[in-house]
Amino acid sequence: MTARRLRLGMVGGGEGSFIGAVHRLAARMDDQYELVAGAFSSDPQRSARSGEALHVPADRIYADFETMARAEGARADRIDVVSVVTPNDSHYVICSAFLRAGIGVICDKPLTTTIEDARALRSLVQQTGLPFVVTHTYAGYPMVREARAMVAGGVLGKIRLVQVEYPQDWLSEPVRSKQADWRLDPAKSGPTGCTGDIGTHAHHLACYVSGLAVETLLAELSSMVPGRVLDDNAGMLLRFRGGARGMLWASQVAPGDPNGLRARVYGERGSLAWVQQAPNQLLHTPLGDATRTLFLGMKGLSPVAGARVPAGHPEGYLEAFAQLYTDAAAVIRAHAESGRAESELDLLPGIDAGVRGVAFIMAALRSSQAGGVWTAIEE
Repeated sequence: MTARRLRLGMVGGGEGSFIGAVHRLAARMDDQYELVAGAFSSDPQRSARSGEALHVPADRIYADFETMARAEGARADRIDVVSVVTPNDSHYVICSAFLRAGIGVICDKPLTTTIEDARALRSLVQQTGLPFVVTHTYAGYPMVREARAMVAGGVLGKIRLVQVEYPQDWLSEPVRSKQADWRLDPAKSGPTGCTGDIGTHAHHLACYVSGLAVETLLAELSSMVPGRVLDDNAGMLLRFRGGARGMLWASQVAPGDPNGLRARVYGERGSLAWVQQAPNQLLHTPLGDATRTLFLGMKGLSPVAGARVPAGHPEGYLEAFAQLYTDAAAVIRAHAESGRAESELDLLPGIDAGVRGVAFIMAALRSSQAGGVWTAIEE
């Protein structure tokens, strides 16, 4: 298997899809995958057009994911993994179909729209032992991984505070587009909007870097644009296992912030700060000392902060996404050789991270609906 590219299938991601193109670029960046099959749309004609445009063999362009899962599962040259890049409401049934066909999965977040479906999917992953990855993109940034390694290595001492914010501005007024329509539709997006779309990224980043799990939260989810059904702004207080405290703000109605993801971690002996719009830098402030700026590619960083390009050259969103795909390739190849796969690598979000993300969404929703009360995250 190491002598060939992995055979990749895709469900969703056809013509007009932003995230489908991102997944395909990420899969190709390190030359680990080849797209050979897909059901690219729920509309069979659109799926056919999309597959043809992507140079997928005609006999492996499918009208629906059920047919694709059955057919690929029976082939001697079956796909090694499928990317699921559809709206949230379909993740459970699609992922389940491919796992039952013996095929591993790379799935967009959030994992599912209900905690019951998330738990059922985790059980299926555990039963099959197949690789399963959830694409929390920001876990692929080298300096995020450096921050995680520094915290785990005790550089900051015991963690006291974790602050994370993720403002965007693209839904600040009524918007009609393919991307906006399904995200604002409860039937497609699930019971939350902003919280499920980007709040889950902020939650995962806070836990990923700090190494801590959120136990309880107090949330207010708001719909700022008149007539909007789902939340477009969310503010939360967090209590982490071990005693640390935190705050999370996610918004899609923040003019001037197209993608302002930011995380700060404060410990007994110092702090770290990372901003997505300057992703190659990590600010480290030892207690009582001057702030140091760590740069991607500089000497002395941990091995997890490996750079793809020479120091001083930017790496960003696509490279981070590609890192998840490259890590996933290592898991898929290990599974092919040994018959086993870790459900979650140390650096790679797996099924457990997916379940925690859905549990976070549901706890935030319950807290807000109750008027803003402390609510446990129940996995």
